[in-house]
Amino acid sequence: MIRLLNNRNFIFSLAVIGGLIFPQASLWTKSFMIPALALVMTLATIHVPNDYFLNPRAILKPSLAGILMTYLVLGGVILIFSVLVIDDRNLWIGFVLIAAAPPAVAVLPFTVILQGNISYTLSGTVASYLAALLIMPLAFWAFIGTGFDDPYKLIRIMLLLIVLPVVLSRLVLYFKWQEKLVPARGLLTDWGFFIVLYSMVGVNRDLIFSQPFTVLPIAGIVFTSTFVLGGTIQKVCRIFKMDGGKITSFVLQGTLKNQGIAGGLAITLFEKEAALPSAVYSIFMFLYIMWLDWQKRKTQIMKET
Repeated sequence: MIRLLNNRNFIFSLAVIGGLIFPQASLWTKSFMIPALALVMTLATIHVPNDYFLNPRAILKPSLAGILMTYLVLGGVILIFSVLVIDDRNLWIGFVLIAAAPPAVAVLPFTVILQGNISYTLSGTVASYLAALLIMPLAFWAFIGTGFDDPYKLIRIMLLLIVLPVVLSRLVLYFKWQEKLVPARGLLTDWGFFIVLYSMVGVNRDLIFSQPFTVLPIAGIVFTSTFVLGGTIQKVCRIFKMDGGKITSFVLQGTLKNQGIAGGLAITLFEKEAALPSAVYSIFMFLYIMWLDWQKRKTQIMKET
């Protein structure tokens, strides 16, 4: 039992199943989503050395790459397939929100888990959140025709989930606490994501079960923008002979969107159906992460044998 409670895939599966079968507690756990993600981000950014921030030239290229993967590649794929498949306006709005959203906060912690280039991902993530302040209202105006009522929401999220964890991780490095955190870092990260995944699935559970046939085309778009697009990005990166760490960063930034922001805006500003794509995306996102984790373990085993 203890081994299961330390197994990442079991924890994530438990979160999805629990959210679908026993969603009641999600009304309580959703209040802990931001603190849990802030903790996970702090643990992830510990890996970034202090001297990395002293070289602006080193930051520029990965920042531009992150914006490209998040908005042009992933956002473009989501919008194109949504135009082709979705007829319902509320569902279309839901996909526009996802396409315009910055990268998932999970991108950086999972870069650590999957042994990607942490500094490269950090630059791309921060730059994409800054770009979101311009891209989101433009996307609303171009595709929905509705203004963005709360532009400060993104700023607050960026401060809580990007800036604050970076500052806290610098304090950890300054006081040399990182070695003390090593034994518990993986467990804290996995159970932090349990809170996020369980809450997202739980609060959207009624929408998922009340519209089963509506979920199918949504699932098709999300599957294409994660599993299919991720595999395509991997192949293209290997053609250009990129190293494994950068490939992982590109794949994560090119497949994972912040469905929490998208879902929150959908529920606040539009009909509840607009949140359905974000709910489905949250499930597929973690299934995709589990798939990438399994692929990584399989590759390591093959190398060892």
